[in-house]
Order: sequence, then structure tokens, then C-alpha cells
Amino acid sequence: MILDGKAVSQKILEQVRKRVEAENIKAHLVVILVGEDSASKIYVKNKKIAAEKVGIKSTVIELPDSTTESELLDKIDKLNKDQDVTGILVQLPLPEHIDKNKIVQAISPKKDVDGFTPENVGKLAIGLEPYFYPATPQGIIMLLDEYKIPLEGADAVVIGRSNIVGRPIAQMLLRRNATVTIAHSYTKDLESKIKTADIVVSAVGKKVVRCKMVNRNSVIVDVGIFRGSNGKLTGDVDFDLVSPSVKYITPVPGGVGPMTIASLMYNASKVYH
Repeated sequence: MILDGKAVSQKILEQVRKRVEAENIKAHLVVILVGEDSASKIYVKNKKIAAEKVGIKSTVIELPDSTTESELLDKIDKLNKDQDVTGILVQLPLPEHIDKNKIVQAISPKKDVDGFTPENVGKLAIGLEPYFYPATPQGIIMLLDEYKIPLEGADAVVIGRSNIVGRPIAQMLLRRNATVTIAHSYTKDLESKIKTADIVVSAVGKKVVRCKMVNRNSVIVDVGIFRGSNGKLTGDVDFDLVSPSVKYITPVPGGVGPMTIASLMYNASKVYH
């Protein structure tokens, strides 16, 4: 069965819209885009469209590649202090001369809708409730919940250990009482670990999950998205070969991507004063 992120994301966006309207939530999301990265421009555009759809005020601040680290930090400081702004998102990647970690750490945890600041990440890691969960992992959990896929007691393998997806999704699965293995480039015998897993989340950006590695009861969540040699969008999973051999699978595109946007709007609708 296909885990239809596109359909589920629309359902969540509608739920957010109704709550924003019913509770008269005055949310204002500010997205900062530095430079001319074409993919980033598309992502920012999609976020703005989604925000407007759910009734959240959205402002995009476009800055040139020449923007200095101190100028960007100054901009974030002003937004942190602006009572009208309830959410701040700095679109990644940033130009090489800007330290991404410094920028992320400068955002107020109460406005960190991406869930990347040390306070939000730290709370997640030690079992406290963060102000915001990271958007992609939260979107994955929402998708699994929508299809009533049991997480408690499940054996889960997370491929990838990035701070954006791998580590936080592992923590969130642990919170739901799954048994989690984090695999990476140094993992030995990855195939045997995937073969026995109930849930596999792959987030490495290259083709790593193939037909012979899975089992009939597996749930496969493909976070990777890149262009294959034929120019088509693809993911970490060999979808055509794997999909007939598993219980559930996300497509690429149309799986985790839309859920990330929906999750982000869910975060953006939360207002802390």
C-alpha cells in the first residue's frame, strides 16, 4: 500500500486552517532566503503558498549572496524581538561564508518552526517537550499515524544520522516505544538489519534500499529525493522493485515531501508569547 503523503498533507493543512480560523490565531511566519539557489527558491515559494492556504501570514525576506554572517545575525535578532513575528525559518543551504550552526543557534527557540535550535533538539533528546519538533520527522510520524501503523514495540532502522532527519526521527520513534537502530556509512551488514526491520526510514540521498533487502511486512519511508541519471526525481529506495515486496511504502515525489510542508504549517500555527 502506498503511504500517500500528498493526500494526508492536504488533510492536515485543512485541519490547521480550521484551527487557525476557529481560534483566531495570529501567526506570522518569516522565511529568510539568502542567495540564488533555485531549489531553495522553489521550497520557499511552496512554503508561502501553504501558509496562505491555512491562513498564516507569511513574509519572505530575500537577501543577496553577498550578505555577511553578521548582517544575517542582526536580521534574526530583530525578528526575535519583533512581537508580530511568531515563526522564523532560515532556508538552507546558506552561502559557504556563513556558519549555518551560528545562524540556527541565533533563532529564538519559541520561534524556531524548523525545530533545529539546540534547546528544541536538546529537549527532544532528553525526553522533554520541545517548542517545536523538526518538520520532516514530525511529518513522518503524522503519516505513519494516519495509516495506523503501530510504532510501539516495532523494530525500526533509520538510515542516516543527520541533525535534520536521522537523529530526530530516531528520537521520536524511541518516544513511541519503538526499538531503533541508526545505520550509517560505517554500519556493517546493513542488508540484514533492513531485512528484519518492521519500519525502515532512509534519509541519505542515494540509492541504498533494494528489493532483496526488505521483507513482506516492512514499512518503507523514503526521505531521499534527488535526480537520477535519467533526470527523473527518485529517492533512496528502488521503488519499482521494492514496492511489490513490502507492506507500505512512500513514493518519491508525493510521500515525505508534502508531509514536511504540512508539518511545518502545523508548527507555524503554534504561537508562543
